[in-house]
Amino acid sequence: MNSSSTVSAEVGLRLVVPDRTTVPLLATLEYAADDPYAIRVAFHVGDDDPVEWIFARELLTVGVVRRVGDGDVQVWPADEVGDGGALNLSLSSPFGTAHFEAPLTPLTDFLNRTYEIVAAGRESDFIDIEAELDDLLWHS
Repeated sequence: MNSSSTVSAEVGLRLVVPDRTTVPLLATLEYAADDPYAIRVAFHVGDDDPVEWIFARELLTVGVVRRVGDGDVQVWPADEVGDGGALNLSLSSPFGTAHFEAPLTPLTDFLNRTYEIVAAGRESDFIDIEAELDDLLWHS
């Protein structure tokens, strides 16, 4: 187990605005074995600092086949299947809601690479529970 193993990918997304037009943007997805349940996504908007979100790897995985997510992050497959398909991603915060469409192939390629590092169901093997508890107790 190499806890420093990481995977990243840049994916072109489309921000869907209320009138159903789309605005292209770039997102960087990152996964690290030392945080095996999480995927970090940085949305690059112009020259500003990226907007970062962290959510469960399982949300993207399940969202490829069916709607999933109760709350701030929801994922579901797009209705159209052309050009390899697409995935919908809806993010909500106190500042608003954003709906993105992402091409399915680069996302599934990224997910497959994450599962090569940490297999499904083996995430707990990559967490140092003692260190996590020490960190929680030290900061409380």
